[in-house]
Amino acid sequence: MDTGNSCSSTYNEKPAMQRIQALASMVPATARNLIRVRRFHASTTSAVSQGYKQANIVIVNKKFADDFEKFCLANSGALPLLYRSKPGEWGAPPLSSNSDIRTDCLRYRKYEKGIFTGYLKNLMQYTEHLKEMVTFYVGCSYSFESAVLEAGVPIRNVEQRCNVSMYRTNIQCARVGGFQCNTVVSMRPIPVDKLDVAVQVSHCMVDAHGAPIHIGHPGLIGIDNLSVPDFGDVVEAHPGDVPVFWACGVTGAEAVSSLKSPLAFTHAPGSMFLTDLRSERLVTGDGTSRFETPQVFCISETPPHYSVASLSAVEKIRALERLMQQDPGDRGIKHLFIEDQLLKASLSLSHAKSVLITTGFPTHFNHQPPEETDGPPGAIAMAAMLQAQKKGVVIVTDQRALEMNKKIIEEAVEQGVMQAPVPVVSYQDDGDESPLMFLCHDGNPQFPRFDHLVAIERAGMAADGNYYNARKANIKHLVDPIDKLFLAVKNIPGIVTTGVSNWAGYAMACALHILSNCTVHERYLHKAIGFPKVLDVDRYTAALPTIFKEEKLLALLVKHGIRSGKTGNLGMEVDGMLFHDVHSPMIKKLLEITLE
Repeated sequence: MDTGNSCSSTYNEKPAMQRIQALASMVPATARNLIRVRRFHASTTSAVSQGYKQANIVIVNKKFADDFEKFCLANSGALPLLYRSKPGEWGAPPLSSNSDIRTDCLRYRKYEKGIFTGYLKNLMQYTEHLKEMVTFYVGCSYSFESAVLEAGVPIRNVEQRCNVSMYRTNIQCARVGGFQCNTVVSMRPIPVDKLDVAVQVSHCMVDAHGAPIHIGHPGLIGIDNLSVPDFGDVVEAHPGDVPVFWACGVTGAEAVSSLKSPLAFTHAPGSMFLTDLRSERLVTGDGTSRFETPQVFCISETPPHYSVASLSAVEKIRALERLMQQDPGDRGIKHLFIEDQLLKASLSLSHAKSVLITTGFPTHFNHQPPEETDGPPGAIAMAAMLQAQKKGVVIVTDQRALEMNKKIIEEAVEQGVMQAPVPVVSYQDDGDESPLMFLCHDGNPQFPRFDHLVAIERAGMAADGNYYNARKANIKHLVDPIDKLFLAVKNIPGIVTTGVSNWAGYAMACALHILSNCTVHERYLHKAIGFPKVLDVDRYTAALPTIFKEEKLLALLVKHGIRSGKTGNLGMEVDGMLFHDVHSPMIKKLLEITLE
């Protein structure tokens, strides 16, 4: 394993800088010639021939070539294919003139039956074997380094004159034939205020891995320790830097190892093939619009986790958020809004695999049932969209209201408000360990059952240990302490919490629909693995809240005796606002923004 050492910059600075500048300005043909005759005095091709494309190399027997090409196409984030040679072809005419793959990389790795058996300075002694082998030239992240630098973003491995750090992850590549492995990533520490620029520049360079596939805590993609890279060198971060991970062409070496063919070769990590092609900021699809520009947002502080979405998706979700700031009932809620919280919450929910939703505010202690109509509609709308996106969804409610809520869900499915039922459970507080046992498998915080907890119009405990409704009446006898689950999450890394209003539940469902149709976000969400997702637009659109569905649901709540929170009326109103006067126009506007 080529783990390397920490980077150093303590030697003879002036001559070193002159060497670096000479390597950066060297044309690729000159660099290849120097490599060929072993007179190239650098340990890595990072920052060499800046502005030109570099390539990872994979060489396999011709009988495996078709499968490897399909493997590249299925995992194009890690393996953007630049050229596939003919069997026994040493050159790469579309990429370079007068090149020879047997000699033009700094170092090579040899694999026998999938086992790495050593480094080679050249492949000349294997010329006869190579006549039956095919060389694949795969895009490299070194190709975008100069563009990122030109945009004002520091590249720490370039500053520290060493190789980039590379790590194995838990991200499984799409399997093709005998090629199966997890993605390898390269990591560059990027200043937090430069994240947008770094992502936007690399996003346009699709044949150099494109945009990052993960930003933030390395443990979320299976990396235990950044100070122990699997390949390359340790790159030191500066204060305020965030680890940013790009899919890496060393994934090809892992794929070769999985194949266990008699003989195969790859470049050594950091020892790339230098092409004669200039690096260009390519775009995908119609991509000329600024609206496909990726934007970066922090969606979790503990552990730090960032997500990405296109400007067009971001602007739509911000329009939803502005709509949510309206206060037709004069409830004094405008001061509660924080900019981009709907956006960040929906991004976080998009990443979640399992979501716990709680709702139900027993405000009417003189009625049976005491619940209000504010909350359940938004909770069910959100659950329906999460369900359509094939995420696990569970609703937790008070024990005394458990059977009623199960019945409401059952009838909502019968009437087409939801496609399928979701589990409805209760939480019993039997001691200090109860929240942990409820939220985590066997009470182990390393194995949470849920990624995200959402509260919609739910009472929380006051400082005196009681629960109060808007009229300041104590309703503790009607409320199970579900809010303790949200407090316990502080000690369970990886679970995010969100509290929203009923209308924001509708808006969250709409925001999730927008994100599901955002190709920038979908690529990031799926780590650039597999072929581009075929969007199931009909299923997602069918899950959106509509006036027709919400009218049915409100009628169901009224049927079960659930009343308006403000007036106590048993009718088609929420918080004293009539459904057809206020709520249906709001739903219509949400849909117009979502589906435009």
